[in-house]
Amino acid sequence: MTGAATGLAATLAELAPRYGRAWLVGGAVRDSLLGRETPDLDLAVDGDAGALARALGRAAGGHAFQLSGEFGAWRVRAHEQDWQVDLTPLMGETLEQDLRRRDLTINAIARELAPADGKLIDPCGGVADLEARRLRSVGPDSFTADPLRVLRLSRIAAELGFTADEDTLRLAADSAAALVDVAAERVFAELRLTLVSDRAVQGLEMARTIGATAAVLPELDALRGIEQSDFHHLDVYDHTLATLQATIDLERDPAATFGELGPALAAVLAEPLTNELTRGQALRFGALLHDIAKPLTRAVTPTGRVTFFEHDVRGAELGAGILGRLRASERLINHAAALTRNHLRLGFLVHERPLAPRTVYRYLAACEPVEVDVTLLSVADRVATRGRSSERAVMLHLELAREMLRNALAWRADRPRSPIAGDQLAQALGIVPGPQLGRLLAELTEASYAGEIETDDQLLAHARDWLARDAVAVPHGGERGR
Repeated sequence: MTGAATGLAATLAELAPRYGRAWLVGGAVRDSLLGRETPDLDLAVDGDAGALARALGRAAGGHAFQLSGEFGAWRVRAHEQDWQVDLTPLMGETLEQDLRRRDLTINAIARELAPADGKLIDPCGGVADLEARRLRSVGPDSFTADPLRVLRLSRIAAELGFTADEDTLRLAADSAAALVDVAAERVFAELRLTLVSDRAVQGLEMARTIGATAAVLPELDALRGIEQSDFHHLDVYDHTLATLQATIDLERDPAATFGELGPALAAVLAEPLTNELTRGQALRFGALLHDIAKPLTRAVTPTGRVTFFEHDVRGAELGAGILGRLRASERLINHAAALTRNHLRLGFLVHERPLAPRTVYRYLAACEPVEVDVTLLSVADRVATRGRSSERAVMLHLELAREMLRNALAWRADRPRSPIAGDQLAQALGIVPGPQLGRLLAELTEASYAGEIETDDQLLAHARDWLARDAVAVPHGGERGR
């Protein structure tokens, strides 16, 4: 346990006898035995869990609130100190009955709160399974009692790198279809934890083999067997997992690929985004969903060429629908959609090098606010594509990505702005504020970024030339884009 968790355990050991009896259970005990730090504690309480939770909140500076009226579960959380404690009344008349109702044997171990090294209670053989790095169900009803445990099995396998035994896999597979009836918020929480693991690919593959993916992410399952052009060496499903792994590798060590840009990229990826995700972790959702619409857009030309026209645009819509169904935050939905919608843009520019400043500007403006993120996703996507002529294609893409990332990092640090305020420009030109003025300001911002405007005289001359061209393009009384 962390220092904070050790201190909490000591406080709980002092408080608990006043409200009944309590034991550390589940993940806190498991992780302690594995030497893993955790800021979260789980307690089984033989007594008044709510009263103990409120007392802990007062004593430790946390906020106590009820999680479940049906089961009497409470949580105490202290955001500033980054810890939380979940307290649940015993499920059964005794602690052993409680433990035998849990999911996996490694989560069915308890420890006396006091003393700190109190004895372990292990009726299901969880300690031996920890030593064997084995995931084993507590009993034949482990997954039918709560089908979410099917998805939790693959998540814990990813987190710990453990292997499930055959009986456990079979029991999980038998209950996987019932995942469709589990609350979307609970499903998303398990998927999120799976994806943020460094072994996310292995976790997703286990979820697929036991039927969990078919129940909660059928669109991902549908990527299997979708063959691509000879520029690809994998079907869409395996390519998606390869892109996810490449994304994880880039996030873990951006300097290995981008050299001196690594620290700045790492700082961007470490920024908190939403749903308890950093930008780097949210990028994994982009990797998972970037080709999600390929089954819907696949076509074969008369010459035999396989195409997926508009899979970026339709994928953004489909991915947004998936995350909405899973009750993800609006910010994550929009973020992942932007990643999917723009993931092809950089590849289209590879053969336009050297890039004109206006081309760079338009790329960054189109991709904002994911200009850094989606450039990294495009690299992961490219690295995971190892078909015909792949070595040269990867080399060229990486060269362009390094160039673009320098610009993207500068863009994030100081976004280009118009060299003149709108009201000043309108007064200087004698025009009325409106949509045309907005388009002119956008043009001046782009021209300034491209280095085409350096003085006030150049600015006004450029503006008058643009207005003259715009008047020709949109005759008086006409309608743009009709």
